Amino acid sequence: MIALNQRFYSLDVFRGATVCLMILVNNPGSWAHIYPPLEHASWHGLTPTDLVFPFFLFAVGNALSFVIPRLEKGGDAMFWKKVIKRSLLIYIIGLFLTWWPFVQWKEGHMVFRQWVDPSNPQNGVRLLGVLARIAICYFFASVIIYYFKVRASFFIGLVTLLLYWALCFLLGDPSDPYSITGWFGNDVDQSILHLPHMYKGEGIPFDPEGIMSTLPAIVQVIFGYLVGDYIQKKGKNFEMLSGLFVAGVAMLLTGFCWDMVFPINKKIWTSSYVVYTTGLAIITISTMIYLMEFRNVKGWLSKFFDVFGKNALFVFALSAFLPKGFALIRLGEGINPWNWLYKKGFINIPGDPRLGSLLYALCVITFMWFICWWMDKKKIYVKV
Repeated sequence: MIALNQRFYSLDVFRGATVCLMILVNNPGSWAHIYPPLEHASWHGLTPTDLVFPFFLFAVGNALSFVIPRLEKGGDAMFWKKVIKRSLLIYIIGLFLTWWPFVQWKEGHMVFRQWVDPSNPQNGVRLLGVLARIAICYFFASVIIYYFKVRASFFIGLVTLLLYWALCFLLGDPSDPYSITGWFGNDVDQSILHLPHMYKGEGIPFDPEGIMSTLPAIVQVIFGYLVGDYIQKKGKNFEMLSGLFVAGVAMLLTGFCWDMVFPINKKIWTSSYVVYTTGLAIITISTMIYLMEFRNVKGWLSKFFDVFGKNALFVFALSAFLPKGFALIRLGEGINPWNWLYKKGFINIPGDPRLGSLLYALCVITFMWFICWWMDKKKIYVKV
């Protein structure tokens, strides 16, 4: 079996890289000036940005493969206590960040941001989001893996992906079941979440982290667990590594072929998207294991991402908490302490305006890295 510190180093680097990219794509200087690779695909298709979230869920499952054996030894009571507590905490943090900072500027006055806006009943606090999806996927994947073990969990994941495909095809708009208006999950979200608590960023009430699209996302965590379990059982050898590469390529090809009938789509988290991105994640983490564990290549880049990985959820939450909080402090028209550097500096860089927007995002990354680096030096690790 691989030494835990070696495996966790690779996992920290992998997870840290995904969080770093999350922060990068979520903090441009201007949403109007973004390079194409740092934007999500408009609908069907894939960009590098569309890999970030599934990679993180894969890493959650991978880490879970080291936790489940300890929970099994502790028994059912310990399992339920740990899983419920962690799931609730992650969800509550996500809801807190969605509602934060609880007040907003309105017609020159600061007013409380209510659960449902009385002046516009269709607007309210969103119930789901990135952290909510992580919490839900972690909870259900943990329960499935704990009670059904490895082989059955794989088949449950496979059946879930096929079932989701059938639901999308049979219950969606017959003319285009995989479109934003034809996807069956919209009706489910509107009936359960209600319009005020749904995402409105697509121009219509549509939640990219909705209820039904969370089903295949759970499988992403299960697949991550299966890979972590395989690594531990096979041990640190080339047989394990070659097995991972073969599995990654096989899933990549399967996802590519499935895309022909069930398009790869991040926003409704299609089954082909799960398989394809899992294949890419396996190939990526296999390469990292080869370089770091087999060849002992651990340079400045791995150390940079490793720092993020040790406080992944904390730094992601902080990157959402600070901009929203500082936005309340007005330093001028559209200027606050968070975006001051961009508004007064990077926005004035001549040439392509996307360059200044990207440089600002890189400054945010650097700022967050120094916070994580300081925490690591002080041995401060925020565990949820």
